[in-house]
Formats: sequence, structure tokens, C-alpha cells
Amino acid sequence: MPELLGIYVDHRMATPLAMAQLSAKIKPLAPELAKGGVLLLATCARVEAYGDEPALRNIDSRIFPGLSYESIEGAAEIAKRLAEIASSAHSQILGESYVSQQLTKSIELVNQNLPIFQVARFALDIGWAARERQRFIASFNYDQIVREIIADRFRNGELPDRLYIIGAGMLGRGLIKSGVGERFRSATIITRNPNNLRKRLRRYADMEVTLMRPDEIGQQQEPRSIVVIATDHVNDEYGTTLQNALLRLEPRTIVDLSSIPVLSDAGVRRLNYVTIYDEEFLRFVEQNNKQLAPKLPLLFSDIEATLQGCRSVFAKPT
Repeated sequence: MPELLGIYVDHRMATPLAMAQLSAKIKPLAPELAKGGVLLLATCARVEAYGDEPALRNIDSRIFPGLSYESIEGAAEIAKRLAEIASSAHSQILGESYVSQQLTKSIELVNQNLPIFQVARFALDIGWAARERQRFIASFNYDQIVREIIADRFRNGELPDRLYIIGAGMLGRGLIKSGVGERFRSATIITRNPNNLRKRLRRYADMEVTLMRPDEIGQQQEPRSIVVIATDHVNDEYGTTLQNALLRLEPRTIVDLSSIPVLSDAGVRRLNYVTIYDEEFLRFVEQNNKQLAPKLPLLFSDIEATLQGCRSVFAKPT
């Protein structure tokens, strides 16, 4: 197996917002880099690139312009780090489930015959299995945090009206499948392309949702509705459309799960707007991480033991 290398920056090395902004800038390069044999993992908490030395040559100046970064060498060490990432040991919300899905999507872009694909796929399975064995599962994942915020807004037995989820990607679909909309009269996914989304949702027959375009929001005020923004794919034009619609709607609360907040401070002054950087949200994250942090040594030991048992996989041919 050729020598594999990796370079990375994560949320421990930059502010969360700076990390999210870097990721948003670099993530579109993933398909192009994959064609050159580079596995790019770009999430709100990290930007990481892995491949053999020729593939990674000079890539640091492209994805980390002017930034300090960490490097890692060898298939075994790379497998260990990717397994730990897949287990959610390095996530901002310990025990969350979405990072393994993000890693899966990144791996799928890479040629299956390349060593980095094989190592990453192997690491993904090891990390996920360790997470399950050690029950390293968030008590306050994104869907549970949203539930708690909703419960706080309707503490006196008042019935919620409608739940709006903006974004139909992995996070948006996950929220719907988790049942976060059960208390509401109805649930609506906001999308710019309803026809395309209907095709994608056919395999989710249990999802009882209606679809709506962004400019259809806010035909009247809905003070007993909740809006959850669950997408990072928002350009300036779309952001303005959403902001104007939500100002018309005036919901009880807007929960923005985007790593880069979608609405401007000036535009939401009269709205109850909660982002993942606000104290209310971070309290749940801190509570979750305090519960799971004591399990980290067991999780790391589990991953290490599995990798040790498979060390022949990483042996270089003689």
C-alpha cells in the first residue's frame, strides 16, 4: 500500500464560525479533488484531505490558504483518525449521528480502487461499530435540542400550529423522521424545487409532510408556528427571500441549525431567532458532552483494539 497522508483543520483549531466559513468555501471542491485521488471531508466542524503523496502535493495552499494545519502519515494512523471521526468522538456534539453520514458521502466520491477509499471505508465501519458497542450516542442530538426548544415555547398547554423545515437534505429529513413535528397540526418542508424533492421522498413513505416554495411562506402571520432552518445551501438571494418571508410569517421561534447563520441581525430583531451559537442551544450541547465525555477513553480503546487486530491490513508489501 502506498504511503498515505492527511492534512486537517478542525473546530479545536479555529473558531466554530471561522471553521464553518472555511468548510463552505472548500466543500464544493470535493468532486474535483476526488477525481485526483483526494478524499475531502468538509463539515461545519472540519476540513480534512487524505490521499497518497502525489495526490496531496501542494493541495495545502489551495484548501488552507495562510492557515496552520495538522498532518498525519500512514494508513493505520489515518484509519484511526477517521474511525474516531465516524464514531463522533471529535464532533462538537459528542455522539451525534450525522458525521458518519457525511463521511460516507465523501468516501463515495472517491475511486473504489484507490487505497484511500479502502482505508476510509474500513475506518467508517470500525468507528460506527465502536459507537454502537459503547452506546456513545448523544442524548441531545440536533432533533432533541429542537424538541426541547419547541417544548419551552409551548409550556402552558398551547397547541402548536405548523412546523416549517427549511431544507430537505440529510438534516432536514432526519428531523422529520425523528418525529419532531408530531405535536404540530402539520409539517411543511420549504424547498426551491418541490418536484425534485417529491421524487427523493418517494422512498420515505412514512413522511407525512407538505411541500412549499420559499416565496409562498408568510401569506399570513402564524404566531404558533415554529421554523427550523436545516440547510447550509443558502446564497445571498435565497437568504433575502427567506428573511422577507419569515418577517411576514412572524413565527413563535426560528431555530437556525446552519453553521453560518442564514438571517442577518438587522433583519430578525423583532423575531425570536436561535442559532447554534446562542447560549440556549449551547447549554444543551454542554449538557450532552458532559454526559458522554467519560466514555471517550472506552471508545478510543475499542477503536484501537479493533485496529490492532486488523494491523495486517495496513502492512506494506515486502
